[in-house]
Amino acid sequence: MEYEEKTVSKENVFDGNIIGVDVLKVSQPDGKEATREIVRHSGGAAVVPINEKGEVYLVRQYRKPVEAELLEIPAGKLDEGEEPLECAKRELKEETGLEAKKIKHLIDLYCAPGYSSEKIYIYAATDLVEGEPCADEGEFITTEKIHINKLVEMVMNNEIPDAKTVVGILLAEKIVKGEIKI
Repeated sequence: MEYEEKTVSKENVFDGNIIGVDVLKVSQPDGKEATREIVRHSGGAAVVPINEKGEVYLVRQYRKPVEAELLEIPAGKLDEGEEPLECAKRELKEETGLEAKKIKHLIDLYCAPGYSSEKIYIYAATDLVEGEPCADEGEFITTEKIHINKLVEMVMNNEIPDAKTVVGILLAEKIVKGEIKI
């Protein structure tokens, strides 16, 4: 079966600092036309920093779109021309003050493929060197260290609703158990 939709027309309706929005008319495999509203995003990178005790460093911050304070793995938007690995290292330093002697790519995820092009690259960081965080202006965050066993429990109890963080924690558990090598 053919699944691809062919773009018939595209109208750019918004360009902002973080996203753009396009409205597309598409031809579906059965020949019928449909409208797609697409949020364009340059993507991002996230990193799961794990220390030798099996503790993960996370950041707590308020997220206005969901009107909630969330606990998340360090992450940020890719700058123009920036490689995901460099973004992950930059965000790790900015948000936690940490630098990693070892860093490994774990997985790439589409955040909301039904309407957004945003792709996030997730890394694990070990052999950590502590330093001072230097969060971006207007970023109000705190860093917390929580043992992986507690984090998995929090995920299973629906206490961590951020998708990239859930995936990062579940992969970090495999790292701590030695099932994934860094």
